[in-house]
Amino acid sequence: PTRARPCTMANKSEVIAEEILQILATRSELDSYQYACETGRDHQVVIGAVKSLESLGDVVSTEQQQLERWELTDEGNNVVEYGSHEARLYNAVRPDEGTLQSELMSSTPNAKIGFNKAMSSGWLRIDKSPSAGGGPRVFRKVSSISDSVQELLGTLKSGGTLNEESLKDFKKRKLIANLIIKSFIVRQGPSFVTKIKKQETELTAEMLLSGSWKTKEFKSYNFDALGAPPTCGHFHPLMKVRTEIRQVFLEMGFSEMPTNNFIESSFWNFDALFQPQQHPARDAHDTFFLKDPQYSYDFPMEYLERVKTTHQSGGFGSIGYQYDWKLEEAQKNILRTHTTAVSARMLYKIGQQKEFTPVKYFSIDRVFRNETLDATHLAEFHQIEGVVADYDITLGDLMGILHSFFSKMGIERLKFKPAYNPYTEPSMEVFSYHNGLGKWVEIGNSGVFRPEMLQPMGLPENVSVIAWGLSLERPTMIKYGLSNIRELVGHKVNLEMVYKNPICRLDK
Repeated sequence: PTRARPCTMANKSEVIAEEILQILATRSELDSYQYACETGRDHQVVIGAVKSLESLGDVVSTEQQQLERWELTDEGNNVVEYGSHEARLYNAVRPDEGTLQSELMSSTPNAKIGFNKAMSSGWLRIDKSPSAGGGPRVFRKVSSISDSVQELLGTLKSGGTLNEESLKDFKKRKLIANLIIKSFIVRQGPSFVTKIKKQETELTAEMLLSGSWKTKEFKSYNFDALGAPPTCGHFHPLMKVRTEIRQVFLEMGFSEMPTNNFIESSFWNFDALFQPQQHPARDAHDTFFLKDPQYSYDFPMEYLERVKTTHQSGGFGSIGYQYDWKLEEAQKNILRTHTTAVSARMLYKIGQQKEFTPVKYFSIDRVFRNETLDATHLAEFHQIEGVVADYDITLGDLMGILHSFFSKMGIERLKFKPAYNPYTEPSMEVFSYHNGLGKWVEIGNSGVFRPEMLQPMGLPENVSVIAWGLSLERPTMIKYGLSNIRELVGHKVNLEMVYKNPICRLDK
């Protein structure tokens, strides 16, 4: 026995296409939407059949048209079946003694809308006097009503028409919706036939060997058709902005620092930066401490002793912090709170060279803070940092480099405000004017590293180091119009956003 071919979408489309050709043989034109309604078929499947006929060449000609149609919503269909909100509320009011308003509101569907409409129609009255008992009581004002809303919606559902005023009112009440239907008028083409001859889509080796290709009819190539998009990975918006900012640093002659150690000792993260051991930033509520391994032991001991002395009693024109510095505190392992720990390691290496040479370094990588999570803060984020070490550079050089750096990112208007950092002096907060918000917003922090930090490293006395830092997330959120950082980073990120987000071009 012959097995029946399964009825696929393609088979349906072929059957409908042949039916359309048979109909066009007896009449001048066919409306795809009207045909779908008459035959009970899905209009989209009918349109697919029309498109397949178009691909055959001049067999048919088509003209697209747009129809507007009013259709009842679920609420509108409910009104047709059970009556309007106002009529149902009217019927719920007891004819003689009336009904408590609170009882009506709790027992009748859509009571608030129904009550307002029934009152404005003059069907009901309300008695708020104390004699009503139990609160405001609603009474019928007329003995009978006609539910015109139910009647008019029934007329529309059965194919009738309504006046503009009724349509406007029902649309406002969300009882009807305006549907726009795009359909096709199909007519006979110059090469019209009633039987579809299947066209070949591929020239096979068998056709060439047998010569059957000579009698075959081939389907024309559509060179305007889009190819299937290749499956591939996509850069996250953070990585796109990171690449652009990295390119800015490279254009300015900076070298990238190695930032692959997320775990850092408190010594390099805090002590080497002349940050006292009793500083609030070193508390557990601001920093993530490791349990295993809990401590580090590999330090350049001569340098460590110089750092200890500077903290305890000062030096290089400073009196230090005048406290008992503890090695155990410096040995504690943490998740680094800033990439300045990497800068400290790099500057120490430079200090060990026989002859100092000026350098320009940058880094862009993750740091970790024990923050309260909200729309603009996460426990981990990316820090962008730039460091310049040279002879006798000053705050003016820092301002000049910042103007150059941010102008390459499309940020021209900058303001500087004095600030405090434990390891820079002087220090400045950097502000930029945000045209969208119409105000100045903070975009970074900067300063000149203190001698108490640099001199123990072995750097010459007349060498200064200027540095600045900012987050990667904030410019990315501004660039891509995001208001919540959790839409950008974390397990709630919409992967479709990563797939579809545009490339990043800074307005250089």
